[in-house]
Amino acid sequence: MARTEQPRSTATFDYVVVGTGAAGSIVAARLSEDPGVTVCALESGPPDRHPYIHIPVGFIKIMFNEAYTWQFKTEPAPGVNGRSVIVPVGRTVGGSSSINGMIINRGQADDFNSWAQRGNRGWGYADLLPYFKRFERRIGDGDDTYRGRDGNIPVTDLDWHHEICEAFLEGAEGLGIPRNRDYNGASQPGCGYLQRNIYKGLRRSAGRMYLLPAQKKSQRIDLRTHARAFKILFEGKKAVGVRYVDERNRTIHEVKARREVIICGGTVNSPRLLQLSGVGSGELLRSLGVEVIHELPAVGENFRDHCSVRLVARAKNSKTINEITRGPALVGQVLRWLAGMPSVIGVSPSLAYCFWKSDPNISGADLQAVFAPASYKEGFTAWKISASSTPR
Repeated sequence: MARTEQPRSTATFDYVVVGTGAAGSIVAARLSEDPGVTVCALESGPPDRHPYIHIPVGFIKIMFNEAYTWQFKTEPAPGVNGRSVIVPVGRTVGGSSSINGMIINRGQADDFNSWAQRGNRGWGYADLLPYFKRFERRIGDGDDTYRGRDGNIPVTDLDWHHEICEAFLEGAEGLGIPRNRDYNGASQPGCGYLQRNIYKGLRRSAGRMYLLPAQKKSQRIDLRTHARAFKILFEGKKAVGVRYVDERNRTIHEVKARREVIICGGTVNSPRLLQLSGVGSGELLRSLGVEVIHELPAVGENFRDHCSVRLVARAKNSKTINEITRGPALVGQVLRWLAGMPSVIGVSPSLAYCFWKSDPNISGADLQAVFAPASYKEGFTAWKISASSTPR
């Protein structure tokens, strides 16, 4: 099927939002609050109806399910010993907020302030704090100077505890890392339990907490799933619409925007769509046979990620999550979860954390450690309930 064929349908809206992840869901929902506008939200994947999306323990199952994720891989690189690294990206309503580890971590103030100090006005921590507060509904302790109570995303404390987590935190304290009751509050350094967007035993994604309620309430959002955008339509250098393929029947469609086209495809898919549409490095685009609409070399460049080193140890005198999620023990955990009680079924993949300094002379933390009383399968980013972790 040629990408140049005539679209089967064309529709016009005030706004077209590409992607329904953490950004797209919020943007579409906010725009729909204006009674005079219409919004089209395009999602390349299916609706978020799979139960593993919503049951926290299903994280590891959905993370590598290609029906709901893009399974991107990096090129082999010397910094990772010549290996390729898998980068799963959400491909369903809610985007990566429907497949991620459900941890709420704002980042630390020093990092944002360094952005502002380099000339990015409006990106300092004080500038961003009102937005952090606005999105969250903090359930639990916290200084309201830093925490929001009325937002859409519930932020809860861990309600299922394990003795090995306590041993980990006691070990951190023994190294001089103090307990921090709220790393999303006044200061991040320290150790403690992670906060999550899990409420009443279920994941609370941006799609479920912003987009779908707004669609139901306003009736002004046309949500189109299985709609993979492959070209931004331009008049000169003004974006006026998007062309997409319906993945179910491979037909081409167009949506036009009276006001704006808003690209919310995430770290990988936003620059990819821009490049496919002729926005990016002219040299690269011409080498790929793409007509250059706007020369913008930074598009798709300077991507950086954090290196994660995983350590696995055998546990003594305690049952890990691997044992708790097998046989009759698993049945008991499921029954507890169904009854609304604390259960391993309703926890995030990582439970405890440390933020600390590699050098005591620096002002903020530059190291992060996360911990779970479970083992991982090699190549996976979180514990897998079938992995081996036999206590002795």
